[in-house]
Amino acid sequence: MSESPSRPEPFKAPVGTHDVLPPESSRWQALIARFADRVGRAGYGLVQSPMFEEIGVFSRVGEGTDVVRKEMYDFLDKGERHLALRPEGTASVARAFVQHRPTTPWKVWYAAPSFRYERPQAGRYRQHHQLGVEALGSADPDLDVEVIALLWDFYAALGLRQIELVINSMGTAEDRRAHVDRIRLWLGDRIDQLDPADAAKVADHPMRVLDSKRPVTIAAIVDAPRITDSLSPEAVAHFDRVRAGLDALGIPYRVEPRLVRGLDYYTHTTFEFISHALDAAQSTIGGGGRYDGLVESLGGPPTPGIGFGTGIERVLLTCEAEGVFPAPAAAIDLYVVDTTGGDAARDIAVDLHRHGFRVERAYDARSMKSQMKTADRSGARIALIIGSDELAAGIVTVRPLREDQPQRTVAREHLVAELRTLLSDPLPSPSEDHP
Repeated sequence: MSESPSRPEPFKAPVGTHDVLPPESSRWQALIARFADRVGRAGYGLVQSPMFEEIGVFSRVGEGTDVVRKEMYDFLDKGERHLALRPEGTASVARAFVQHRPTTPWKVWYAAPSFRYERPQAGRYRQHHQLGVEALGSADPDLDVEVIALLWDFYAALGLRQIELVINSMGTAEDRRAHVDRIRLWLGDRIDQLDPADAAKVADHPMRVLDSKRPVTIAAIVDAPRITDSLSPEAVAHFDRVRAGLDALGIPYRVEPRLVRGLDYYTHTTFEFISHALDAAQSTIGGGGRYDGLVESLGGPPTPGIGFGTGIERVLLTCEAEGVFPAPAAAIDLYVVDTTGGDAARDIAVDLHRHGFRVERAYDARSMKSQMKTADRSGARIALIIGSDELAAGIVTVRPLREDQPQRTVAREHLVAELRTLLSDPLPSPSEDHP
């Protein structure tokens, strides 16, 4: 007797990635819908950019960063083009702006995967997903306020309360360049006190040392010169206007002079949102800033811009920590139970789909008891039952599953109208907080 072939080992998702399955995926849908609605009110439209770009799109704006040097997934395609998977959203949107030259101000949002080869941790994966907005074409500090307020209100609408906004100013491009020179000299005198990985950045990328998360370096740079101590009058006026706008909108914040952005294109306003419900290592759940030099670095005309990104996984982790924004209730209105062979269930379900109802049905000629158990588990409000008697009489038994109402029979030709009446009074649902 020949042996049966061995079954191959099942594949699993690559390390640092994860599958999002129902019902958790319903939270994702609801989160993205909430975000789209909120930013859409402010005139932001959806932009979809490729998951991969020519590597220069990212390396030109992040040269010397760990994102580009160590974490970016890059490869040669079959045409020997050097490409990279998108590590963040802003550069791709700026590239699209340079290519298509839309009318300004150009205000867009995205919900997209990003890819970084880094150590997986809570709420952070090698393929993670970001929500973000970008607004290009205006240097008005009121636009900075609008962008920050969008993210603040989005978190508040989810029910998050343990959130802190921290802000800083990077000054003008000239302010930043002068500060880089000061920091390089200051760090050069203390280079032996830095973590070796940060010490290697001092000569070419000293600002990225200030963005370090390594404890040894953090302790060594406590007294580093602050850019806010030497801002130009132009930068001071911009930052004062941003702060006044946040005050007027009732958005609390803390000025943090050590909050910098390591990427070269950031100027003026930078900001982060910190959750005090998470461990410190994962506490930043969103952030962004103004990048008035980015478009020019990608070959476009001088064009100011500002935006933010917030990770979907990290936001949902924060919601879990605060006990808010659970998965929505099951989205099924009706469940068709058919013990006559399945033809009636097939036809009724499709007809009701076409009339806008959310309907499921059983398959495989299961028993009435089994189908009713599944109907109850589905979360449907109403079971539609077709047995031999109903089939012969051309009727459907309508049995409410969530409300204390008697079942009734309805002629097939009147079913749609009857169901619209029954479902016009939705079940109570938790109120949403819309600040």
